[in-house]
Amino acid sequence: MPKIASAKKHMRKSRAATARNRAQRAALKTALKKAKAPGATPADKVAAVRLADRAARKGLMHRNAAARQKSQIARSA
Repeated sequence: MPKIASAKKHMRKSRAATARNRAQRAALKTALKKAKAPGATPADKVAAVRLADRAARKGLMHRNAAARQKSQIARSA
């Protein structure tokens, strides 16, 4: 456990960021899985592409990985 105030603050911030990233990553994975499923609707695909773009912008996933996922969704049409 840190003793210095700035280290304590950093720990709080990193815990919050980790929780936020975990939730966003889980939502992204769910959307991608839904969009690639055989009975996926166009709305599911649009939502997954939007989440992939946002994740790449925020640094949650690499931009090439996002492009690859988007390409797979487009090919599954």
